[in-house]
Amino acid sequence: MKHHPDRSKFFCGGEIIPDPLKADMRATELIANYEKWGAYNAGKLAEAARVYEAMLDENATIALTVAGAMTPAGLGGLVSAAIDAGFVDVVISTGANIYHDLHFALGYTSRRGSATANDDDLYRVGIERIYDVFITEEMLLNTDAFVREALAKEKGRISSARMHNILGQVALKATPRPERSFVAAAAKHDVPIFTSSPGDSSIGMNVAAMALWSATPDSAVVVDPNLDVLLTTGIVWASEKNGVCIVGGGSPKNFYLQTQPTLWQLLEIDKGGHDFAVQISTDAPHWGGLSGATPNEAVSWGKFKTGDLAKHVVVYSDATIVLPILFSHLLGARPKRPSKRLYTKLDGIYADLRKAALDVKSKAKGGAK
Repeated sequence: MKHHPDRSKFFCGGEIIPDPLKADMRATELIANYEKWGAYNAGKLAEAARVYEAMLDENATIALTVAGAMTPAGLGGLVSAAIDAGFVDVVISTGANIYHDLHFALGYTSRRGSATANDDDLYRVGIERIYDVFITEEMLLNTDAFVREALAKEKGRISSARMHNILGQVALKATPRPERSFVAAAAKHDVPIFTSSPGDSSIGMNVAAMALWSATPDSAVVVDPNLDVLLTTGIVWASEKNGVCIVGGGSPKNFYLQTQPTLWQLLEIDKGGHDFAVQISTDAPHWGGLSGATPNEAVSWGKFKTGDLAKHVVVYSDATIVLPILFSHLLGARPKRPSKRLYTKLDGIYADLRKAALDVKSKAKGGAK
């Protein structure tokens, strides 16, 4: 039997003890057990909880990025709860998640279906399938009408944050079930919602159709991606600490992470990278896909700060399983914090970022002489 003196360097982690589960165990107790066991993705979920708690303790500006079809599966309620508690300061989402969230505000519900249903039959009866979730044509068409009516008076170039705030404000005031919508919750608490691909959703399709029908180009509303890039960059620049909870990956993930390269690579304002990251993903990095790219890899791009990988964690699991446990734990373990109400500050953030960027340019030109 080997008893090498170096053994203690390795065999020194926390003890893994098979404690029995308790009846009616709370999420906070479950996370504590995961932290004690510390194995596999249960251990990573416990790490994720501690990183998220650190973001709250250090009053970081916390972004939530959401990809995949999360709201049709009911996860919008989790986002609403996190917004209400002040645990999310800005959201970056696919347009589809925002659009499908609005169904619930309008009083509709998706239905549990079957992934093995005959799609020809579903098409014939007017049902759309999202894996094992069913929605109807009526839900789509009536949500389309809601989007167009809400945006009918808006003109000119706007950010996606403004567009979603308008939709949220109308949802708050004029829909039967605003409490079911995270878009409405975000409007209530002035949490800006951005989408990284404004044209890639039914909301974008409706905005494009409205432009086609408009009397003149100037009378149409146009979502300006440049504004979104600069406003999200400005939010990060104006915040002392920055963190992110990444649900899935894809375009929303990179849209937030690219704010740091925008600062140092283009505007020559180097913040050194984001401070915290929690990612929930089923995608592994070795496929070369963006969704599976680790925070460690992002360090090489200047997206995350170097030297403190304990603040970056990836849970390789299904977000529909992990996110309810994580957010339930946070709601039970941490007091609410006041909303930063970043939407109301966007104009000032943009102006300050522009001034800072122009000052850097001016100094660079002066030095060149």
